Amino acid sequence: MCRWAAYLGQPVYIEEIVASPRHSLIEQSQAASECKTSVNGDGFGLAWYGERAEPGLYRDILPAWSDCNLRHIAKQVRSPLFLAHVRASTGTPTSRQNCHPFVHGQWSFMHNGQIGGFAQLRRALEGELSDEFYHARSGSTDSELLFLLALQAGLEENPGGALMQAVEMVLKAASRLGVQPLVRLTAALSNGRELHAVRYSTDHICPTLYVSQEAIGKGWCLVSEPLDSQDGKWTAVEPGSFLTIRDGSLHCEAFGGQPAAGQENTSLSGRAA
Repeated sequence: MCRWAAYLGQPVYIEEIVASPRHSLIEQSQAASECKTSVNGDGFGLAWYGERAEPGLYRDILPAWSDCNLRHIAKQVRSPLFLAHVRASTGTPTSRQNCHPFVHGQWSFMHNGQIGGFAQLRRALEGELSDEFYHARSGSTDSELLFLLALQAGLEENPGGALMQAVEMVLKAASRLGVQPLVRLTAALSNGRELHAVRYSTDHICPTLYVSQEAIGKGWCLVSEPLDSQDGKWTAVEPGSFLTIRDGSLHCEAFGGQPAAGQENTSLSGRAA
């Protein structure tokens, strides 16, 4: 499993999330505390938004803790919206093309989780892609394929609905091919204006997700695990939740047909409920 962090708010230096905190994303790359594997050393990546519509992208196959360029970039780049990811492969090769975040046009996407039986499902799912999105595929991961399926399903018009349609394509293909259906999905995605995140699983093992407006103090922060001690700054997001952050507020709705426990159709300002 992987670890990731995303931010939307007043511009901050990327190092304020990636490198500076006690339990920063770089620290989590070698000592994660809330996932199956404590080491996430199969590459890393950053996608950040600035004055252009399309995000900047930096990815490499080195472990995040051993790449000095990552620290230099994080120290110098200031952004109001960025996604950062450290990878632990679930079976696909370690390559730049397989490192998150993935970018297509103005959209960026990163994922922690997996599609069960992906090797058996890959050919059928790639066959669901139009020529445009099939030719946009540069890597071999289940995460990138899920992203492209969601783009094709209408991510721009309805992010939550399009992502759910992509999940349903996976489940239908699994049923058709006799593969045990399994999707674990904790992901962040953005179009450069809004930040979205989802926490969902078809089984009882759902990768973690936390949200805070207090941790950085200048905007909303979404993380796989807190960047500091659990001192009340962080709220755990319930499984079956789809979050949208826009105009300084967080909105939570149900994802996957089940109400997000205690959070369905809730507009939030300040700390998440």
